[in-house]
Amino acid sequence: MKKGLGHRAVSILQKISREKPIFTFEEALNIVDVDRAYLRSLLHKLEESGWVERIEKGKYITIPLEGEKGKYTLHEFVIGSLLVKSSAIAYWSALNYYGFTEQVPSTVFIQTISRKKKQEIEIFGVKYKIIRINERKFFGFDKVWIENHQINITDREKTVVDCLDKPYYCGGVIEIAKALKRNDFDAEKMTKYAKRIGNNAVLKRLGYLCDLFGIDNNISKENLRRGISLLDPSRPKKGKRDEDWKIIINLDEKSLGELE
Repeated sequence: MKKGLGHRAVSILQKISREKPIFTFEEALNIVDVDRAYLRSLLHKLEESGWVERIEKGKYITIPLEGEKGKYTLHEFVIGSLLVKSSAIAYWSALNYYGFTEQVPSTVFIQTISRKKKQEIEIFGVKYKIIRINERKFFGFDKVWIENHQINITDREKTVVDCLDKPYYCGGVIEIAKALKRNDFDAEKMTKYAKRIGNNAVLKRLGYLCDLFGIDNNISKENLRRGISLLDPSRPKKGKRDEDWKIIINLDEKSLGELE
């Protein structure tokens, strides 16, 4: 149950929440321009009274009038997008968003080019995994609206390419294979993304899976760099070698072909 607030406290809280539903102490200080000591004391009282919730050190979420402390939360994608600057919902979370996997990940995966001290955070019982990537890999987003907040989420083609780049963040290559078999992609864009990301193993994995499922692609086998890659780096390093794609098929090929 929320406790009543004085007029000044209500005014300050309303001003902060209009600007940023999730805010840091410094951001709040810039928004309301009050004394640091007063704001620190006020935030402590607001947290005790059920008007804000601290989600990590120095970072808070405002709880609306109808919300209840400990039970209210924004959509997990909204919270995830606000945890770190220059970010996008990605990997397994994006696969699930597009309906490409029936698996519901217990973690929200966030891709970013920004530094973050804590890569794993739990807020309101939801786990968040923050994956920092090279700036050259940070592209290919859709902007979507969730609960009146616009967020970035990797588009369909970039989601597949990202998951081929880091299969351990999507439940393994088997989940990507399920998505690819549906063939609900722009194959030309997907190939372009795979080349742009700068990971030769991604081209090998994508080329092999496209061949397996009869998906057109313009990946040249002749231009692939030497060396053997694993189809799924999260699995043991044993299996049949595909000499055309220079890849070790460390998954059951028959099962891959029979995926629903």
